[in-house]
Amino acid sequence: MSDVLLFSSIMMLVLLFLKVPVFVAVLGGSLVYFIMNPDINSVIFAQQMILGTEKISLLAIPFFVCAGIVMNYTGVTKRIMDFCEVVTSHLPGGLAQVNVMLSTVMGGLSGSNLADAAMEAKMLIPAMTKKHFSLPFSSVVTAASSMITPLIPPGIAMILYGCIANVSIGKLFVSGIGVGSLLCVSMMILVGIISKKRGYGKLSTEKLTKEKVVGALRPALLPLLLPIIIIGGIRIGVFTATEAGAIAIIYAIFLGVVYRDMKPSDLARSLKETVSSTSSIMLIVSAASVYSWILTRERIPQQLTEWMLQTIDNRFVFLIVVNVFLLIVGMFIEGNASMIILVPLLAPIAAQYGINEIQFAMIYIFNNAIGALSPPMGTLMFVTCSISKCPTSQFIREAIPFYVLLLVDLLLITYFEPFTTFLVNLIY
Repeated sequence: MSDVLLFSSIMMLVLLFLKVPVFVAVLGGSLVYFIMNPDINSVIFAQQMILGTEKISLLAIPFFVCAGIVMNYTGVTKRIMDFCEVVTSHLPGGLAQVNVMLSTVMGGLSGSNLADAAMEAKMLIPAMTKKHFSLPFSSVVTAASSMITPLIPPGIAMILYGCIANVSIGKLFVSGIGVGSLLCVSMMILVGIISKKRGYGKLSTEKLTKEKVVGALRPALLPLLLPIIIIGGIRIGVFTATEAGAIAIIYAIFLGVVYRDMKPSDLARSLKETVSSTSSIMLIVSAASVYSWILTRERIPQQLTEWMLQTIDNRFVFLIVVNVFLLIVGMFIEGNASMIILVPLLAPIAAQYGINEIQFAMIYIFNNAIGALSPPMGTLMFVTCSISKCPTSQFIREAIPFYVLLLVDLLLITYFEPFTTFLVNLIY
């Protein structure tokens, strides 16, 4: 690594720690590199910013973001929440179980973990505290369950990873069902154990019947079909992953018409929110594209690959090293930014060790999800606490059992490949 690259990277990290917007920090570090290398044409800086956002597959991001926002205005969330309440009413933990299941189902609609955390913090935390759940526990369950969202199709993280590493987004969507389900089930078990220990009651003592489930499923059926439509359409070749996003918007508007809960003003508001959310993501993509070009020019990926292969001769040791590294990075750097910078470095090395590209993708995304919950810069933690007014010190203390659970799940998907590839092999 050259002294210039080292200095520009340090500058970028300093800006990140100062909580400067991520895209400004990455662009700032990259700009320092160009200024200190006068032999490089400065036009390349602007070119790489533009080229980074010109991939057709990136269109899936605004499409799915828009579909998720539109559905928030169509009454979909309330219908799905009612369904989750009925299904989990007999389980220990009541509303806490609803919280986990709602995140899993809504992950197939919104694609954004922060949007899911903000929505559930406003809807469920007040209801949980009224039912005598502690505020820290309610906040942790809300934030931790929102981790499931990027793992369930159509998660934005999977779309970004597929674009960066040239991996099938359709296969990542299918793999996400298995990984997201693993996290959902394990988290519901943990919530049940904690709730039983603390005396958090069930929503209902009545026996769950087929009639109740069908009655709750009927109004939620159309929204729940969306992930099936997306994955089925991609698999049989009716549309691509990018076109699936457009289909999702049309379907969301269709639901608004069917339920008659959406006004023209809501559609305008949805488009405005879509532009705002998409802009923040694409600015990071654009900035990180410049930094990725710098790393490639300095031959960092090739040098890192050579060093790894010479130092680590075992794929299992490599995966441990990568997991520890990504967990640490996730504590300090926003997930999308780290993905765009690190995936071009790590994915080729994983391929050299013979690690399945789908499995490595889900390991990476899972690590990013844990980082979003981890101090000192966990975005899910801060979003949830800012809404619930829960002190972060109490949040972190309450989250310890969830951190242990997440590490166990991470080891399972790291060393037991079928969790990530079984459904992919079955469908494809």
